[in-house]
Amino acid sequence: MTEHVDWSEPEVAASAPVAPAVTPADAADAARLVAFGLQPKLQPARDQEYAELLRRYREDPPFARLADAVATGLGLVVLEVSPRAGMAVTAAEDSVFAVRMGDYARRTAADSGDRFLHGLAHLAVAAMAFPRPEDLADDGYIGRITVNGVDAFVRQACRRLEERAEVRGENTDPATDAPGLEAAWRIWVRRSATGATKDARRLAGSTTGIIGKAVAFLTDSGFLQRTGDDNGGTYRTTARYQLQVRDMAGSAAMAELLELGVVPVTDGTPTLLPAEESDDLELVADAGLPFHS
Repeated sequence: MTEHVDWSEPEVAASAPVAPAVTPADAADAARLVAFGLQPKLQPARDQEYAELLRRYREDPPFARLADAVATGLGLVVLEVSPRAGMAVTAAEDSVFAVRMGDYARRTAADSGDRFLHGLAHLAVAAMAFPRPEDLADDGYIGRITVNGVDAFVRQACRRLEERAEVRGENTDPATDAPGLEAAWRIWVRRSATGATKDARRLAGSTTGIIGKAVAFLTDSGFLQRTGDDNGGTYRTTARYQLQVRDMAGSAAMAELLELGVVPVTDGTPTLLPAEESDDLELVADAGLPFHS
C-alpha cells in the first residue's frame, strides 16, 4: 500500500506590508518644504501650502525622512519642524548656504580689525537676547535688544577684561591687528560709538553702525523683528533665532562672553554683575553667530 502524498501548493506566509514607493511628486513636495524653510521670513500661518506640508511632515514619517534627506543633501541641518518655527534649518559648515564671517565682514569693510568687531557684534546680540540657559530652553521666551544696549553691553565687558588684565599685570594695550579676544575688545573701545559727524549720525564704521549692520542682517534673515526706533533701534527675537542660538550655545565664544558677568535684562539695557573667576579667556578668531569661521 502506497503512502498518500499531498501535492497541494504550500501555504504562502503572509508578507509584511510593503511601504509605498516614493514618487517624483513626493520628492517635489519634500524639496518644496525645504525651500519654504530657506525663506526665514515666511510664516506658515500665512501660507496654506507651507502649513499643509508641515502637517504632512509631522503626520507622515516616510515623508519626513524624505524631507530630512533633501535637507541633508543640501548641507542643511534641520533644527525644528513646527507651526511656530516652520521648517527651521541652519547651514552646515560645508554647505553652499553657509555664511562665513570673512565674507560678511568684507562686504562692510576691508580692515582686519573690523572683521573681529562684526563677529563680536553678532555674538553680543545673541548673548543679550538669551543671557540664561533657561531663556534658550523656554520656547515661549522672547528676547529684546536695542542697538545702544548692545554697544553698552560690549563696552562694559571690555572694562571687565581690562580690570582682569591689570590685576594679572598683562599688557593692557595690545596691538590693533593682534588676533584674539583681548584685541577685539580693545579695538571696540577705541572706536567711536556713533561717528564724528556734526549731527552724531551713525556711521557704518562706528560701533553702533556695526551693530546696526548685524541686526539688519538678522532681521533680513528672519531672526529678529524690528519693533521701534528708540535707543538706536529696538528688536525682538523670533523662534528661528532662538533655535539658531540654541544650536550654537555650546560654543566657547558664547560661554566666554556670558562668563564676563555682564548680564543683560529684557528691556535691552545691560547691568554689570559679579562673575565667577575664570582663567579661560581664549576666543578663536572670527567667532560670531550665526557664521562659520
